[in-house]
Amino acid sequence: MSFTLNSHLNPHQLLEQEQKFIQTSHLAPLPQHRPLLMVGHGSRSASGRQNVIDFAQQYHQLDSSRPVIPCFLELTEPTIQDGVDRCVEQGYTQLSVLPVLLFAARHNKFDVTNELDRARQRHPQVQFHYGRHFGISPAILQLWRDRLALLDQPTNNPQGFTREETVLVFLGRGASDPDANGDVFKLARMIWEGSGYATTEVCFIGITHPRMEEGLRRARMYNPKRIIILPYFLFTGVLMEKVFALAAEHQQAHPEIETICLPEMGLNPRLFEVVRQREIETQQGQVQMNCEMCKFRIAAAEEVGVGHGHGHGHHHAHGHGHHHEAGQGAAHNHGIISPDYFAKPAEYHERAWQVP
Repeated sequence: MSFTLNSHLNPHQLLEQEQKFIQTSHLAPLPQHRPLLMVGHGSRSASGRQNVIDFAQQYHQLDSSRPVIPCFLELTEPTIQDGVDRCVEQGYTQLSVLPVLLFAARHNKFDVTNELDRARQRHPQVQFHYGRHFGISPAILQLWRDRLALLDQPTNNPQGFTREETVLVFLGRGASDPDANGDVFKLARMIWEGSGYATTEVCFIGITHPRMEEGLRRARMYNPKRIIILPYFLFTGVLMEKVFALAAEHQQAHPEIETICLPEMGLNPRLFEVVRQREIETQQGQVQMNCEMCKFRIAAAEEVGVGHGHGHGHHHAHGHGHHHEAGQGAAHNHGIISPDYFAKPAEYHERAWQVP
């Protein structure tokens, strides 16, 4: 499959241009040297899986003072249990665990924490220090500002379209957690503020709404000469392939509008800065999350005296603490992709605030 949407710009070429302007990361020193378990979501795409492994290896090369072990929540191996076992076999009893996830949705709040509950039951001598997701950070904002600036250069914009003639379509993965979906809108707004683009339309590739097709339809209502699709993904995979395919279809259907689809973030050094910050937080006991609007916390608060099924040392009971305690947890069916039960907006609205 070709990812080229127009005659002058290929997403992979853009990544090569980007690397020329980014210096090697200089990371802050670690207070401790305990192993880091880096948990990716998992993908049926071999290249998507390899991206996570390469990311962990490059991060380790920047500081080899402790092991950095990649593992996956589902769809591929090694699993989280495999990663924990590897650390235990080497004699470690203190582990930092970081979810390689952009936003705090079910996987971060519920599924990874359940897997750590299982690991604690299997290895009660081990203490897990669970960190927070990537979230919204200055480094990520700068990453996208730099990438968008490359699109202003004549080689990438030979027709000289201005930002005022351009609409930015910010594309998230989509989650069944309204809190996480709200963060997508927040980040899109922060990237748009001061950018000079005519506007930004936020949409998602699945689960929630509006979908990508609707986002592009709304973008066309502004009569732009250029539409830039910003897919907010860490690595490649099946969904990114779908994004490129839909973008190519849009270009073909609307040749009067130049359609540019940016690549995933990939192995960008700025992401290593975020990981280092998150790793240090786990070592200093400074992991903090804004849980006020988390549907898991709300559900737990409504069940006073009953509990939420997996205690993590916090009153709202979903794994934001750096000390991860044992709990029962719910089963997570790895390797199974459920149908899109939220294909219609009404179905999504009906179930959005329900918890598993």
